[in-house]
Amino acid sequence: MRLHVNHVTTYRYDAPVPYGLQQLRLTPRPCIGQDIVHWDIRIDGGKKELGFADQYGNQVDLISTQVGAQEISIHSTGEVEVSNRGGILGPHSGFMPLWAYTCETALTKAGPRIRALLRELGSDFDSDIARAHALSALITRHAAYRTGTTNTETTGEQALEDGSGVCQDHAHIFISAMRVLGHPARYVSGYLMMNDRTSQDATHAWAEAHMDGIGWVGFDVSNGYSPDDRYIRIATALDFKGATPVSGLRYGAAHENMFVHLQVQQ
Repeated sequence: MRLHVNHVTTYRYDAPVPYGLQQLRLTPRPCIGQDIVHWDIRIDGGKKELGFADQYGNQVDLISTQVGAQEISIHSTGEVEVSNRGGILGPHSGFMPLWAYTCETALTKAGPRIRALLRELGSDFDSDIARAHALSALITRHAAYRTGTTNTETTGEQALEDGSGVCQDHAHIFISAMRVLGHPARYVSGYLMMNDRTSQDATHAWAEAHMDGIGWVGFDVSNGYSPDDRYIRIATALDFKGATPVSGLRYGAAHENMFVHLQVQQ
């Protein structure tokens, strides 16, 4: 399936900004089941300083804000050809060794709630993939999808304790649990074409776990299935912070408002 993306992120400030610098992880990379037809990023109110591949192999663009600007817009547009592989990406590759994806982070550290979740899950499964799907379903029973209850600093353990969260939180809980089970696991940010609408409020997130004899397999916990040809992978990391679409810093006392316009369609 060929997917078209039009993604605009606009930052508006109530005072001129003397200096701002942002990292963008908004460019998809070719991988198994994903070919980039074309992709373009345009900056209004700033400029691209340089681009590089980070330790996870993500494309990172460093942009600066125009001196004195009160608005900067990031326009990402392109087309990607995606095939349905049932979430299977295959063997590990890239700069990071596979064992590095078993390391916990502040956002994915397993506490008593996650360990209790694994005890409830049990071990009576025919395969590791069956157990991972069962874990995914169990997570949404204990942490219902609900916006406005968590933020970018919420850990998987906290979201489970609160009993709610969004796709980012579901991915963190899943990653944490899979690492306890001995599986390398990572966070994925990207786009999802919705079946019921074109316009969306935000990008999407899911998780991938590495299975012996199969390789990396994707699990969208929030939706209850593995990614198919409606998904575009943008960035991967140990957790959300390493795959954040836009992150950075600015000088000055200006207050910021962010507006997102996103359309993903066939």
